[in-house]
Amino acid sequence: MGIARWVVGLGLVAAVAGGAYAWTIRPLPVTVASPTRGTAAEVVYAAGVVEPRRWAKVTTVVRRHIIDLCHCEGQPVIAGQILGRLDDQDARAAMRELEAREQFAKGELDRAVDLLERRVTSQQAYERASAELGQVRAALAAARAKLDDYILRAPLEGIVLRRDGEVGEVAEPGQILFWVGNPKPLEVVADVNEEDIPKVQAGQSVLLRSDAFPDRPVTATVASITPKGDPVAKTYRVRLALPDDAPFLVGMSVDVNIIVRTVDSALKIPRGALDGAAVMVVRADQTAERVALKIGIRGAREVEVIEGLPADARVIVPYPVALKVGQRVAPTAAPAER
Repeated sequence: MGIARWVVGLGLVAAVAGGAYAWTIRPLPVTVASPTRGTAAEVVYAAGVVEPRRWAKVTTVVRRHIIDLCHCEGQPVIAGQILGRLDDQDARAAMRELEAREQFAKGELDRAVDLLERRVTSQQAYERASAELGQVRAALAAARAKLDDYILRAPLEGIVLRRDGEVGEVAEPGQILFWVGNPKPLEVVADVNEEDIPKVQAGQSVLLRSDAFPDRPVTATVASITPKGDPVAKTYRVRLALPDDAPFLVGMSVDVNIIVRTVDSALKIPRGALDGAAVMVVRADQTAERVALKIGIRGAREVEVIEGLPADARVIVPYPVALKVGQRVAPTAAPAER
């Protein structure tokens, strides 16, 4: 009885050991892709906004209630045209007070002149009256000029692109109430990270994509780079010239791809196959081998291989972290990308 149990136990151990051995030698399923030839492009990515080349904001410089705003979005305006008004009652009251002081000061000066001619008063009294009138007139001129702060005018000839704010609201200093400009020609203003800006130069080609027109990429050109960057955001402003037939509208956001370098007939593999600068390949005996590569351009989906990989290699995609060198594999071709 004991011998039978011992035999059965040995059988179970042998079965487990055999199963474990079979598991270790069983080929691991992997997907493979072959290198391809094509153009590799080094790209600087950024986010951009579509803006008119010539435009300006209409802002307030005083904190007052809005009493009038034109309903003129999309309409042409000329430079200096009134677009809105702020409540200027207090400013006009102060001006009327100064006008009254001017009349009084003028009367005092006339009386001082008359008394001086009759030698009843001194030259000093005349000069004091004259100085007082001059001060009041200077204050009155400043008050009259300040009244213009309560009038919102078009800063240039163009189209009212947008109006913000409503009558009755309190406008704060610096608040933008109107955008005035021309809807054509347009440009894209992009913020490029400071570590990428040394690669960007005027004249480079740019590929733009917008969610509004997903099937219509637009080619633009780097027009200029702002010499001073933003030390807080660590970005530089880059302006991109758009073609006349670009479908974008003012204010749209776009994905910016600045092409800084291209290599024709480059050997490329999927980026997901990389572990640093190495890949796993399938050898002729269906085992895995790790191969170190010299990598060139790194794109979003593919990378350029400069050295270390034959054109007929079978590269495992994605990189198999758990796979050991020399382990048997069962490769399957990766589906072609659409």
